[in-house]
Amino acid sequence: MTLLAFRTPASALTGAEAPETVPGLTLATGSAPRLTSTVAKEYVHRACHAEVFLTDSEQLNETTFAVSAQWPRAHTFFSTPDGTRHDPIQAAETIRQVGLYLAHTRFGVPLDHKFMMWNLDYTTRPRQLVIGAKPTDLSIEAKLVAQPRRTRSTIDFTLSTVVRRGPHLAATGYARFTTVPSTTYQRLRRGRVDDTALPVPAPTAEPLPPARVGRLRPCDVVLAPAGTPGTWHLAPDFWHPILFDHANDHIPGMVLIEAARQATNALTSPVTITPTSAATTFHRYAEHDAPTTITARHTPGEDPDALTTTVTGHQHGEPIFTTVLTGHPDHR
Repeated sequence: MTLLAFRTPASALTGAEAPETVPGLTLATGSAPRLTSTVAKEYVHRACHAEVFLTDSEQLNETTFAVSAQWPRAHTFFSTPDGTRHDPIQAAETIRQVGLYLAHTRFGVPLDHKFMMWNLDYTTRPRQLVIGAKPTDLSIEAKLVAQPRRTRSTIDFTLSTVVRRGPHLAATGYARFTTVPSTTYQRLRRGRVDDTALPVPAPTAEPLPPARVGRLRPCDVVLAPAGTPGTWHLAPDFWHPILFDHANDHIPGMVLIEAARQATNALTSPVTITPTSAATTFHRYAEHDAPTTITARHTPGEDPDALTTTVTGHQHGEPIFTTVLTGHPDHR
């Protein structure tokens, strides 16, 4: 397994860049103490520093890594309707970031390679998502399910994760990724690659009311009516600063997971469902310019006290993702 070396940039200034000496002031020598900060945003494919949740990592053995993270007490998107708990889907985003971060910093994947996410699962413990008097610090154990499968140009790897808040189990997760060079990705995407242009959305009706899908702000709604019970159109705001943190040539997987959450709530409205667990399989890329149909139906689950919903997305009649969510109803 290839490990990348981290380099600390030189901080000394010389010549014309050197600061003026202040009489009577003694300058400290040596390196500054290491303090907590987030990891580089490029490692988790985020454009905004505020959307980076990981803070550090350590390799424990050949297959196991310790990753630290922090969730803010308030987040503009990852929130619950009453504001008292962290959004369980924030656990999914954190697990996604762990996979990308370890790929770049521990598995030798160059920053310009592209990622295909095939699976992203999470299960949370609601009691450990209660927001406290300070930001929530998390310790994450990420373990390779098997050694990464490598070819000349690709790496395929699967991680299982255990997220703890202090000594308490807060969440578990599972994610599978394949990484490919940009040239390979361009061939796979058949000329659809454009990471700079703003997408042109397919025309849809006005989005659903926020309360119908378990959200508070109209800008966070990603579904519009489709005229058939249990079916909606995907209609996200492509200017959304969190869901579309940076330009992309397809609709990100986290947008599809959010669509699954909202479809579950639209199906159960006026009862709100906060999905404590979800298992998502991504079948193919979701294109910006193709109409996307989202369907939801209640299905049997293992927990008799919880509600299980299966949500699927289709473009041109082909499946793009399937999510099975489980949550407990919360009557408004």
